[in-house]
Amino acid sequence: MKIGLIKEIKVHEYRVGLTPSCVEAYVQNGHTVYVEKDAGVGAGFEDAEYKAVGAIIEEDKKKIFDESEMIVKVKEPLPEEYEYFHEGQILYTYLHIAADKPQAQMLLEKKVKAVAYETITSAEGGLPCLTPMSEIAGRLAAQEGAKYLEKPFGGRGVLLGGVPGVQRGNVVIIGGGIVGLNACKMAVGLGANVTVLDISASRLAFYDDLFGSQVNTLFSNRANILKSIQEADLVIGAVLIPGAAAPKLIKEEDLKTMKKNSVIVDVAIDQGGCFETSKATYHDNPTYVVNDVVHYCVANMPGAVSLTSTLALTATTLRHGLNIANKGLEKALADDKHLLNGLNTYDGKLTNEAVAKSLDIAFEAVTF
Repeated sequence: MKIGLIKEIKVHEYRVGLTPSCVEAYVQNGHTVYVEKDAGVGAGFEDAEYKAVGAIIEEDKKKIFDESEMIVKVKEPLPEEYEYFHEGQILYTYLHIAADKPQAQMLLEKKVKAVAYETITSAEGGLPCLTPMSEIAGRLAAQEGAKYLEKPFGGRGVLLGGVPGVQRGNVVIIGGGIVGLNACKMAVGLGANVTVLDISASRLAFYDDLFGSQVNTLFSNRANILKSIQEADLVIGAVLIPGAAAPKLIKEEDLKTMKKNSVIVDVAIDQGGCFETSKATYHDNPTYVVNDVVHYCVANMPGAVSLTSTLALTATTLRHGLNIANKGLEKALADDKHLLNGLNTYDGKLTNEAVAKSLDIAFEAVTF
């Protein structure tokens, strides 16, 4: 198979879809890999490293798309890339199309076979290709939230861990999944007073067993959310419904009850955000203020730690990518129901039910 590795063009996105060692694995399996010039530089990988393992370095992005049967990326295609796709082409990347109808329509119109990292499942019931980025985003959420609580960055001027004789900062985490757990680990490590809300009793019990008295746990309902955010210095939105748009759990009017210059970090922004006032931002201008509350809604948070993120991501995506290349997409999907769950569009059909519901587009199941 001919594989194309594309340089990311999203603002301040430094990750890359394949490391040189990944390219080497494809080449050793008999495949041809085209690498766009400087595709890996942001993550610390030079063109010479790709060339040394057999990649073909190409400056012309259009030529890579024209030649390649499968395109490997990190982030979803941006509008300026739509023209490059052709019918029957495989796209293997994070898509997050539940919150991006124009992208979904493009993939359907061009009959792209799109496999989304974020909806591939595992035998254990998790989302293995999303998990490493969720872990990183969760840890960054606490780190970035702590930074933007500093007065020079617009925050309240609160040190989350406090000091002897001064109250610790209050961190509220809505959603106890992978993002929430990693945010919690960091917030506890910083010495903050942490509250976690989730709809699952067993998940809250897990937090109680793991953290004991270091963490307060509450059932996630409207009353508990409102009460918690009133006392919060930092609120982290960590809600995920696989494939679907995130629910809006905090309304614009609710922000008026929060402390002035408190901070919101919405990790769910890739799926539309779980705060009514959330809108995607970028690393070069990551925050904005609504009702005196600082919002941090960067849609590609792990891109800030591009080397760590690239190594963690490709360690999980390579296996499925090689299966697609070695067997062909249809055979790979037929052999692996978990990879099939990653299929979002195929031959003009929207094949993921949760995504279809979010976009109000007809769902069409496919079998192989």
